Amino acid sequence: MPLARLLAHAADAVAAVQAGRSLTEALEACPAPARPGTQALAFEVMRCLAGARAARRELAPRPPPAWTEALLLTALALLWPGARAAYAAHTVVDQAVVAMRARTPAAAGFVNAVLRRFLREREALLARLEARDPEVRHQHPRWWIERLQQDWPDHWAAVLAADQAHAPMLLRVNPRHADAPAYAAELAAAGLGPAELLGRQALRLPRAVPVGALPGFALGHVSVQDLSAQLAAPLLLGEPSADPAVLLGDHPVTLPPGARVLDACAAPGGKTADLLERADGLDLLALDADAGRLGKVADTLARLGLQGQTQAADARQPASWWDGRAFDAILLDAPCSASGIVRRHPDARWLRRPGDIAELARTQAALLDALWPLLKPGGRLVYATCSVFRAEGQAQVDAFMQRTSAVISRAAPGHLLPLADNPTGFGGPAGGCGDGFFYARLDKAP
Repeated sequence: MPLARLLAHAADAVAAVQAGRSLTEALEACPAPARPGTQALAFEVMRCLAGARAARRELAPRPPPAWTEALLLTALALLWPGARAAYAAHTVVDQAVVAMRARTPAAAGFVNAVLRRFLREREALLARLEARDPEVRHQHPRWWIERLQQDWPDHWAAVLAADQAHAPMLLRVNPRHADAPAYAAELAAAGLGPAELLGRQALRLPRAVPVGALPGFALGHVSVQDLSAQLAAPLLLGEPSADPAVLLGDHPVTLPPGARVLDACAAPGGKTADLLERADGLDLLALDADAGRLGKVADTLARLGLQGQTQAADARQPASWWDGRAFDAILLDAPCSASGIVRRHPDARWLRRPGDIAELARTQAALLDALWPLLKPGGRLVYATCSVFRAEGQAQVDAFMQRTSAVISRAAPGHLLPLADNPTGFGGPAGGCGDGFFYARLDKAP
């Protein structure tokens, strides 16, 4: 597909993010043949958006119309040093002008002038912008940087660097089909190896491939799931442990067959499926407030041949959905800032606002307070967020334990940080290749 057309589609996606909509939603509106290329460009733009915005303000102080600005930001980001665009600078400029001429011919000269001036002045301009603006240096909002500096004074810069990396493709092998070593052999036979073994059911591919290329994907033999996300099911079903390697290993299920389990915020269903794959005969209810996204849970279970009940409801209001039967185990993968999965959702940092964290923390607290009474004495609850902010992790659990009786805090991984430049992966499983997450295991006293 011509680069000019991909740039236009990417500009549509950037304009959506500028207006406060998610990149995922924007890409769904992109024509299917153009979607992979558009996503690749849009992801790169999100990783360099702070620099592109600053450069646009410097080179064109008066804001242009929304779509013109989105196209400019797209091209500027792809011209940014370090951007992983597989196009020469002059090609990006030329094709951006072509894209602008097709949409608004009168603005094509303006776009050409701004981009060519950027190339002429790039080295000095970048040095000036980075010297005065931490957002440009780290490609994150200032408030986000400051919160990380406060929460992780020794690791904040490494977390920001990890956000800029491409996320690895990680797989969860269905234990009803095979274990990771056996499936790795299937991958090798299909020319997709060598895959790295990271646990009994966990693999890392050397490169990303379409899911349809994975052997047995349509038959439910394997799922794509981040390594950190694969800790939820063993932590809920088995003995508590703070060691990710233990949880990813041969970790026995201690919940009895027929145990009643709630996945309280289940969509899109990866953790729901993992629970059902690992344990026989669970009486599982997958709940989610978004009926549309709940359909993805049903689709996932159908592909894997698993049985579980799904229901659209707000977990904070049990009177509207709970049948009065207490649960043996509850997984609360609570709504959060998504600050731990920025490398997979690079628009997350630009969609959040400083006040969102306190609002999300209130939602998380309300969910904990609403669900705890639904847990049997002797039952267990796993609280999880894909966040690296303490307010959504340990601080949330500490506050809950202070206001709640009969809570026993058990061993759990706690905060997991993705650290691209740290081979030991501080707080992260398997060398830090997993996403940023938080896990707590809370048992109810008998």
